[in-house]
Amino acid sequence: MPRHELLTGNEAVAHAVAMAKADVIGIYPITPQTTIIEEICNLAANKTFSPKIVHVESEHSAMATIIGAAFTGVRTFTATSSQGLALMHELLHWAAGGRLPIVLANVNRAMAPGWSIWTDQNDSLSQRDTGWMQFYCESAQEVLDTIFLAYRVSEQVLIPSMVVLDAFVLSHTSEPVEIPDNETINKFLPNFTPSFKLDIDNPCSFGALLRPQFYQEVRHKLNDAMSEALIKINESDKLWKQLTGREWGIVTEYRADDADYLFVTSATTASTAKPVIDKLRKEGLKIGLIKIRVFRPFPFEQVKKYLTKCKRAIIFDRNISYGHHGIFAQEIKSALYGVKNSPEILCYTGGLGGKDITPQLIEETIIKGTKTKLNGSLFEWI
Repeated sequence: MPRHELLTGNEAVAHAVAMAKADVIGIYPITPQTTIIEEICNLAANKTFSPKIVHVESEHSAMATIIGAAFTGVRTFTATSSQGLALMHELLHWAAGGRLPIVLANVNRAMAPGWSIWTDQNDSLSQRDTGWMQFYCESAQEVLDTIFLAYRVSEQVLIPSMVVLDAFVLSHTSEPVEIPDNETINKFLPNFTPSFKLDIDNPCSFGALLRPQFYQEVRHKLNDAMSEALIKINESDKLWKQLTGREWGIVTEYRADDADYLFVTSATTASTAKPVIDKLRKEGLKIGLIKIRVFRPFPFEQVKKYLTKCKRAIIFDRNISYGHHGIFAQEIKSALYGVKNSPEILCYTGGLGGKDITPQLIEETIIKGTKTKLNGSLFEWI
């Protein structure tokens, strides 16, 4: 039987990693991720699971450690935030290019300078081209479930996964979480048995020099695997619903079926937006919500399915690509390019460095987005 506990988002990560029976964990503390590895160490000390925990001197070394372990065919994990993820950048390419099913939890934290420990999405989104899947979570329950899904899908398509959660808003906020029993996890997440691994009885070469005629081929295969991952995510989500009654989707909607306007966002901003949607609906505004949960691989078809039904999309990003605009907005516009019945699109960026995204701010953004005339800039800071 499942059990219920009051967990923060960070604790939910740790409990899921323990139940997934990660074999090797590379750890280095950085706020606001530190409580993930603290809780993992507590669970290991209490014999909940028995991983090899490697304490290292930097996030670069943490990723190097689990890359080496993953090449031997074991299940691996690490966690980081902000500058730590940036320090891992080189090795993120190694993990994806090596087709290693590593799972990493990144607690979104704004990049320095100025120095900040609060949330925005620029740390994870600056890694979007490294070849990692990225999942953006709204609740501690979603965090826990997504760790299991990330391991399952990563081990099917051999691509690493980044499970992303907002600093403090989610990482340090407690809420009731249903933890599945071991029987459920064993049905959903079988033992990992890779076809190729470091094995003295069956020697193979990994990460060797590739001539130009072969390099593009392996990158082509990585890209094809990303496309396959969307199918596997959907299949795994349906199986998870059969086992637990919960499914999270790739792109999810709230009151969007008959909406003239859609507020499009991600992560915990979606939770804050739902009561605002209800309020504005009562006042007669036909507004709905779309949440992008899976950012890589990007869900082109799902975005088109929802957004071609509305007149105008109001996209709210908690990130910025300097000299352009919000990163989710860029991706959404590329998905809709040349598509019949595409909506008008307005793009807003706010909440950087942990600045509060309040219901009032969301309501003001929606009202502004519904009334703005499309005769000037389609991007604005909130």
